[in-house]
This record gives sequence, C-alpha cells and structure tokens, in this order.
Amino acid sequence: MNPVWMIRAMSRMTQHELARAAGTSQPAIATYEASRKSPTLRTLQRMAAAAGLEIAVTVMPRLTREDRRSLALHAAIADHLAKNPSEIVARARCAVERMREANPHAKALLREWSVLLERPLSALLPVLTDPAPWARELRHVTPFAGVLSARERANVYREFRRVEAEST
Repeated sequence: MNPVWMIRAMSRMTQHELARAAGTSQPAIATYEASRKSPTLRTLQRMAAAAGLEIAVTVMPRLTREDRRSLALHAAIADHLAKNPSEIVARARCAVERMREANPHAKALLREWSVLLERPLSALLPVLTDPAPWARELRHVTPFAGVLSARERANVYREFRRVEAEST
C-alpha cells in the first residue's frame, strides 16, 4: 500500500506534522499519498526516520487486482480505526466471534485476528495495509466489514479504478 500513508498511520502524525519533521511540505505529502507522485527510497527513508521508523524493502509475490482493492478498502478502514479505535476494535472482536461460529474452516485466521485485536493500535494498523502474503490472507476474513458506509466504499472503489486506470 502507500508507504507515506503507512508512515503517517504508524506514527499517528498529520500530513503537516510529517512534512515539518521530514523537511518537506504538506502538499508534497498529500501528493505522495494520492499517488500522483512517487517518492524516492531516500525520501521514504527520511520521512520514516523523521517519524521514528525505518524502511525495510521486501520482495514478495505480485499483488493481484483483488489484493490491491482489498488494500485500498483496508487503508480507508485504518483511517477510521485510527480516529475511533475503541469502538471499531470492540465491533471487530464481536465480528470475530460471530465468524468463528459461521466459518470453522477459518479458525486459524480468526485466532490471528483475535490476537491482533488485543494488541496496541500501532501493531494492528500496519496489518491492514501490509502487502505481505500473510496479511493478504488475513484480510480474506476481515472482521472490519461494516466500518465503511456504502458511500465510503463506493468512493474507495471509484478512486481505486482511477488509480488502476492511470497505472496501465
């Protein structure tokens, strides 16, 4: 997913705060987050360091269209979660319990969600936008259904289609 957004989500900084700390402008941060411009690895390292984080480059299987769309949805969910963690985590815990009863074949993944939902927000947020295979698999049984309104989901899908069209 978008690494600049991930840096901000993990550090819980606003665009303005990250820009100031990293020695850039808020519009530059917004441009990176909107994928209108791609930051260099050096720029990402500077932003991460300014937020007290590090950048790690990983090589993994290519994301499918479905994976990319799931990441886009979960990035929007992560925004909501960062703003209202207690209510959304409580709803997600209830969802995991309901899903356990309805989907016994997903037991291992739902156990992972149970553990994640007990961890601090700083451990949970990155999983929502992690492109790694393990996180992709977890998102197949997301306990965050219903966090986004129909209008918000439609906006995510619309933006996803726009970004996909621009990248082809």
